Amino acid sequence: MSKIHAAITAVHGYAPEYVLTNHELETMVDTNDEWITSRTGIKERRILKGEGLATSDLAVPAVEELLRKRGIGAEEIELIIFCTTTPDMPFPATANILADKIGAKNAWGYDLQAACSGFIYGLSTGASFIESGKHKKVLVVGGDKMSAIINYEDRATCIIFGDGCGAVLLEPNTEGYGVIDSILKSDGAGRSYLHQKAGGSLKPASHETVDAKEHFAYQEGQAVFKFAVTNMADVAAEVMEKNNLVSEDIAWLVPHQANKRIIDATANRTGVPAEKVVVNIERYGNTTNGTIPLCLWEWESKFKKGDNIILAAFGGGFTWGSVYLKWAY
Repeated sequence: MSKIHAAITAVHGYAPEYVLTNHELETMVDTNDEWITSRTGIKERRILKGEGLATSDLAVPAVEELLRKRGIGAEEIELIIFCTTTPDMPFPATANILADKIGAKNAWGYDLQAACSGFIYGLSTGASFIESGKHKKVLVVGGDKMSAIINYEDRATCIIFGDGCGAVLLEPNTEGYGVIDSILKSDGAGRSYLHQKAGGSLKPASHETVDAKEHFAYQEGQAVFKFAVTNMADVAAEVMEKNNLVSEDIAWLVPHQANKRIIDATANRTGVPAEKVVVNIERYGNTTNGTIPLCLWEWESKFKKGDNIILAAFGGGFTWGSVYLKWAY
C-alpha cells in the first residue's frame, strides 16, 4: 500500500480593507517611515475595523472561498484546527465558532496556540490525522486580529503587527505529494521576552492590569530578533539536510513574515536565492499565524505540482520549526 501524505489541495486568504500605513503611524507614535522600513521591511499593515468583529470574522471569507475553489461543502470538513494567538474568546474555541459560522456541522475542532509558529504546528498536526487514515478532509486555519492586543502607544510592537488570515485544506495523497517532513521545537525559557502579561490564570484581568496596559503584547525586540535570526534559519536548514535537499532542489522558501532581516538570514542560511523567497511583509506586516498561509495564497498561481517548498517560522514562547512539503497541484 502506498504511503499516505497530507496534501494541500486548496488555499485561500483574507486581509481586511483598512490599510494602516507607516505615515499614519507617524501621527500616533514617535517613529517614521524610513526607520520602520529599514528595520522591519514593513510599509503597511491591514486592520480589522468595525464593532463586534473578531478573528473568526477574518477566517470566514478565507474558508468560504477555499471551499468554493475546491468545489466542496462545509459539511464535508471533518476537523478544523484553528491556529491563533487572538481567539474570539478564551473559550469556546474559535474553531468551533468558525464551524458554526460556515456550517461545518460534521467537524470537530480546536484552537492551537504556538504564537507565530502556530500555523506550521497546526499543519504538521493536521497532516498526522490524514496520514493515520483518521480523517480525509482537515482544515488548517492560521489567523489573528493582532490589533486587538496591540498598544498603539508602544512603538516596539505597533509598527510590526497586522490582521489577516489564511487557510489550507489537507486531503490524502498517495503520489508522494504533500507534507513530507517537519521539525518543530520550543523553549519556554524565552517566555519573558515576548508575551502578554495579563489575562491568563497567572494574572487575571483587574482594574490594575488594565490601567497598567498589561493586556497588550509585550516584546523585547533585540532579544527576540537574536533568537529568531539563528533558530528559524537553522531549523529550515536542518529540515533540508535531513531530507538530503540542497538549495537547488528548493522551488520556494516560505518564511514567517516577522522582519525582513530575519527572512533574509533564513534565505542566506539555506542558500535559497532571493527570487525564490516568498515575501509580502511590506504590505501586511506580521499577522502572526496568518503570515505563511497568506503567502501560500498569494503565490499559489506560481507554485507547480511537485515543487519542493520549505516553510519556516519563529514565535513567542519561544516556538520555532520548519515543514518540508511537495506542492500537489
